[in-house]
Amino acid sequence: MNDSSWGAPPSAGYWGPPDQGAAPAGPAYDELVAQQTRPMPIVPDDPDAGRDAEDRENRDRGAARPSGPLFRDEMPQEPMPSPPPPAASQPSQPPQKKRAGRDLRAAIGVGVGLGAVIIAALFVVKAVFVGVIAVAVVVGLWELTSRLQERKGIKAPLVPLAVGGAAMVVAGYVRGAEGAWVAMALTGLAVLGWRMTEPPEGYLKDVTAGLFAAFYVPFLATFVAMMLTADDGPQRVFTFLLLTVVSDTGAYAIGWRFGKRKLAPRISPGKTREGLVGAVAFGMAAGALCMPLLIDGGTWWQGLLLGLAVAVSATLGDLGESMIKRDLGIKDMGTLLPGHGGIMDRLDSLLPTAPVVWLLFVVFVGAG
Repeated sequence: MNDSSWGAPPSAGYWGPPDQGAAPAGPAYDELVAQQTRPMPIVPDDPDAGRDAEDRENRDRGAARPSGPLFRDEMPQEPMPSPPPPAASQPSQPPQKKRAGRDLRAAIGVGVGLGAVIIAALFVVKAVFVGVIAVAVVVGLWELTSRLQERKGIKAPLVPLAVGGAAMVVAGYVRGAEGAWVAMALTGLAVLGWRMTEPPEGYLKDVTAGLFAAFYVPFLATFVAMMLTADDGPQRVFTFLLLTVVSDTGAYAIGWRFGKRKLAPRISPGKTREGLVGAVAFGMAAGALCMPLLIDGGTWWQGLLLGLAVAVSATLGDLGESMIKRDLGIKDMGTLLPGHGGIMDRLDSLLPTAPVVWLLFVVFVGAG
């Protein structure tokens, strides 16, 4: 078929420009014109009937249309989510009360139970209380060495530490300060020799941690055993324990209720300066009462100084162990005591306070 049979209609522009001087004719042209020509619909008199016809036509047209979008970017529009209600319409939450960081019921129950055991052992037979100190030392060494190995990969030898630590406490009770120093030296030598049975890698850090543990736990605890050797030894140990507990309680109570200014936020964010004031006030008051009532030859002003020293040393001891736990990345040294943590979490303020109280007793009223 030649090109003349596909001539353009009079309204050119869609099919291209028309041939000049050529008149369209032929059956092909008539067929094309018929396809391009659409008869006008007959509008009935009833407007509703025309609307119905248009609706049917739209339905027919829609039925012929394939399902789904015509183009890739023609996605169905999802309804926009309704905006959230304004904040003012939401009910305001009541202010939360201050809560303690531990289970107070469990802490009080365990504390009362431990206190009863300690007091019974202290005032019945002195040797039994020495055994209680030795057991606490061994458990504390186990907790400390276990956390060092878990968190830092430091393998402080536990066997020589446990044996030497228990011997240190007994030597301090039997032979005094001289026996404690000798036992400390022998424990250090045992740590150095025991670690030689393993490869040399990490030897220095392991024995250094072992010597630190021997000094920190059993050697400081030995001063409690040396307090016990005096004639009024049970009263001295009881005063030492009572002042430390009262000081800690005062720091907790005042700090929880009135604490605003942080004492050492990088070490222990929970401790406040107001709590330290409470520890000093409670400790000095308890010391002024305990010293003349429980200690032979003691006076109230000596009790004030003793209470002040206990509050300061107990706070420093608590901060010291908090420093260790922060370095290890842990909250508690153990889970043996519900509401308290581990044994070391209860010895943290007692251990550094023991030599301070022992020394002040010797200065104030003698070795006994």
